[in-house]
Amino acid sequence: MESILKKVLSTVSADYVEVRLEEKSRTSVVYVGKELEDAGTKTVLGGNVRVYHKGGWGFASFNDLNELPRCARDAVNQARLIGGDAAGLARVPVVHEIVDEKVGLDPRDVSLEEKEELVRRYNQIILNSPKVQTSRVVYRDTIVKEVFGNSEGCYIEQEKVYTGISYSAIARDGINLQRAWGSKGDRRGYRVVTDLEHEIEKSVKDAVDLLSAPKVSPGQYTVILDPELSGVFVHEAFGHLSEADFLYDNPELLEKMKPGTRFGPDELSIVDDGSLPQENGYNRYDDEGVLSRRTYLIREGILSGHLHSRETAGRMGEEPTGNARALDYRFRPIVRMSCTYIEPREWKFEEMLSEVKDGIYAIGVLGGQTGLEMFTFTAMKAYLIKDGKLGPMVRDVVLSGNVFETLMNIDAIGDDLRLKGGLGGCGKQGQSPLPVSDGGPHIRVKKILIG
Repeated sequence: MESILKKVLSTVSADYVEVRLEEKSRTSVVYVGKELEDAGTKTVLGGNVRVYHKGGWGFASFNDLNELPRCARDAVNQARLIGGDAAGLARVPVVHEIVDEKVGLDPRDVSLEEKEELVRRYNQIILNSPKVQTSRVVYRDTIVKEVFGNSEGCYIEQEKVYTGISYSAIARDGINLQRAWGSKGDRRGYRVVTDLEHEIEKSVKDAVDLLSAPKVSPGQYTVILDPELSGVFVHEAFGHLSEADFLYDNPELLEKMKPGTRFGPDELSIVDDGSLPQENGYNRYDDEGVLSRRTYLIREGILSGHLHSRETAGRMGEEPTGNARALDYRFRPIVRMSCTYIEPREWKFEEMLSEVKDGIYAIGVLGGQTGLEMFTFTAMKAYLIKDGKLGPMVRDVVLSGNVFETLMNIDAIGDDLRLKGGLGGCGKQGQSPLPVSDGGPHIRVKKILIG
């Protein structure tokens, strides 16, 4: 394969050329209610050529390797036609490596029948509750084999093995519908989806308990976020603002996201790290052949970095961070997060709780949205806090605010960091779901608006 790529690359005249080949095999088992809706394996082969010339990009994808030379010509013609400024790509080391993926029990060694039996058993646990109206359980494993080469002499082969499951229960009492769900997934192998009976039973109980939980009273509260919700918050509300392709076309936001600006207390540090093996967001190399690394976005309360592709790093005069990622061969790489989290500190959860007179403990997330620096998230469930103790469960807890103000209002960061991958992923510019991880410890935030 290396000789084929080198031959094509040698025939293309442009400032920069890269070729990416991909084979993706995906096995899915899906139960909705009592019905088995999907069970099988699909394999897709394809590739693309991307060309950069005098500030212009060209891109062409294909499903037949014989189309590679033609696609290379098409991509060159596009780049020359578009043209643009003379900004170059940031320089990176030239590497030649075949990456060996380390997994525990490889999902390829587990039969489709065993996977279906596991999903059916989990689904039945959900349906056993008389209050549950319906269920959804989705198992998926994805094996991705990638080959990358560029005109600078880089050649990389990588294999990625993802395994994950998601499960949800919808409970009903008259017109009152409540949902609880969970998801597990990463690069550790098949065992990540086994022995989840207790967690699924807990989700069923949460859905049923939410039926009788009162609605939260709107107002401004001190809120403790659990590790899952703190991870979603830092990913959605702050992480996307750190992606440099979003920044350099927005002068107003770029000024707000200027390195050296204070964004939180001294204890606050936020990291994006694509080099953590076996996490869902792990990549030895990104889709431009750049080595993934640990990047501090906020360090001790001060904004210290952005996430970059080679192009954005070149435009902004900063270092590439290994964050150029594409959903698959049909898409161009864009700047994406990998594994984004808040670093832990010294606080115990019980200590955080003991100092709250009137507040809310928010757990998990049902959904949300962000718009520039504004965010809205719906917690899956929550509990009132009264005089330092947990009170009754409440529902319909919607947290909203300005991310910059919220970061400044963090006044306690826990010691219990947890990272979460899951079956889904991140969406951006039509590329979804891209595998990522996020997380954090428990964090306590003053003055969050609850609706």
